[in-house]
Amino acid sequence: MAGEISFFELGVDDPEKARTFYGALFGWHFEPGPSGEGGYAIGTPSGQGGVHGGDPGAGPYLFFRVDDMAAAVAQVRELGGSVQGGDPGEDDESAARFGRFRLCRDDQGSPFGLHEPPGVR
Repeated sequence: MAGEISFFELGVDDPEKARTFYGALFGWHFEPGPSGEGGYAIGTPSGQGGVHGGDPGAGPYLFFRVDDMAAAVAQVRELGGSVQGGDPGEDDESAARFGRFRLCRDDQGSPFGLHEPPGVR
């Protein structure tokens, strides 16, 4: 199935402070995120998420599940939206663990994300 919320990402200034805050508030479990980013993967009772640093004042990012990232990216562009960044490598270790992610904007400029979970294809 596609279109359901499959992942959330919290952009914060300091990921360690966020881990302390949200861990105490919600009892979430944190583990180190993709290597080199200094963030965390978050396990919650109802889904998976992440937290990354260097993004003070950001709102939560919502990622919607897609079964084929390339097709979804093409459709976003066809519908007048935009997609940030290049395509992640298929052999990327973090993609194998967390799936593939792309940040997008709809045809009115509102941000959202696409998430192809690991093992979908």
